[in-house]
Amino acid sequence: MIKNLDIRQLEAFAAVMSSGSITGAARLLDRSQPAVTRLIHELEAAAGYALFTRHGPRVAPTAEGFQLFEEVQQLLGDWRRLQQRVDEIGRGGAQPLVLAATSAAALGLVPAALQALEAGEGTGAVRLVSGSPERVMESVLAGAVQLGVSSLPLEHRGLQVLWIGEAPCVAVLPDGDPLAAHEVVPAAALAGRRLVTLSNPFRLRHRIDALLGRAATDADAAGESASAGEGGARGADVIDTNSSVNAQALVRAGLGIALLDPLTVHGVPLAGVQVRPLDVHIPFFFGAVVPQGRPITRRVQALADALQQAAKRLPGFVAHPPEAHARLLQAAQGAGPSSSSSSSSRP
Repeated sequence: MIKNLDIRQLEAFAAVMSSGSITGAARLLDRSQPAVTRLIHELEAAAGYALFTRHGPRVAPTAEGFQLFEEVQQLLGDWRRLQQRVDEIGRGGAQPLVLAATSAAALGLVPAALQALEAGEGTGAVRLVSGSPERVMESVLAGAVQLGVSSLPLEHRGLQVLWIGEAPCVAVLPDGDPLAAHEVVPAAALAGRRLVTLSNPFRLRHRIDALLGRAATDADAAGESASAGEGGARGADVIDTNSSVNAQALVRAGLGIALLDPLTVHGVPLAGVQVRPLDVHIPFFFGAVVPQGRPITRRVQALADALQQAAKRLPGFVAHPPEAHARLLQAAQGAGPSSSSSSSSRP
C-alpha cells in the first residue's frame, strides 16, 4: 500500500506532464525547480516505479507515467471541485448542478436546455463534464454527477432512466457533392463512397457498417459500380474518428461522407457541409439518467425536462418510456436499419 502520498506530488506530476519539463512545471506551480524535482522523486519512490526518463533538462513520460496521468487528472479535478464546494458551503451557496454528457449531447442538447432554464428560474451554478458514454455512466453510478445524458445502453444496476429519445441519423456531405442534389440520400449510393465513421464498434458504428454491407450487396446485385466522380474505394475505405465534430470537419475537407447522430449535426452545424436524411432509418437512441435511490431535486428534474424538450426539436424525434429500454436496445443491436417507408411502424 502506498504511503506518504501528497497532493502536492500529484500536482507537480501533472504539471510536468502538461508542460513537458521540470522548468515549465516550476513556472506553472510558482515553485522552484529543485522543489518540483523533489516532489517527483518522492512520488516515484512512493509508487515504486519511474514516471519519467531524463534527457538533460527535458523529461519524457514512461508508459507507467502515461497510465497514471489519466487517473491523476481525474483526482485533481475532483480535488479542485471539493475545494470549490467547501468555499461555497462557507459562503452559504447552493449546491451546483453537476451533469455529465457525451460530446454529442453536450453540443446538441445541453446548451439549449440550460438556455431554457436560464430564461425561466435561472440555472445557478452549473458544472458540465463531457466524455465517452462509458465515462458518463461511470460518473453517474459513482454519484459524481447528479444527471447524465448519453446514448443507449443506459440500463445499468444503480441507474434510474428518466426518459429515452430516438432520432434518425443523417448523411453529412461536402458542399457541391452530387448526392447533395437529393432531398433524401439513397443508401445504395453510399456503397462506393469513402465513409468518415465513428470508432466505437459497439454503438452506432455497427449499425452503419450493417447498412453499408447491405448497400454494397444491393449495388453489386444491380451491376452498379462507383464512378470516379463520386468518391473513393469500397466500404473498407474509411476514416475513423471518435468525435462527430471531427467527422464533420473531415467531410468539409472533401475526405468522405459521414453518417452521424442528429445531436451534433443539428446542435453545431458547420458551414461547408450539407445535411440530408437517408432513405433508410438508422435510429440513434439516447436519454437521461440519475443515480438510483437518490432523491431527484427540483433543479435536476427541471434540467431533465428541459433536455427532453430540446431533444423534441430534432427532426423525426420519438419519445419512449424508460421501460422500453430493453426492447429498443435489442432492436438497435439486432434489427439494424429499416426502410423509411415502414418507419411509421416504429415504437
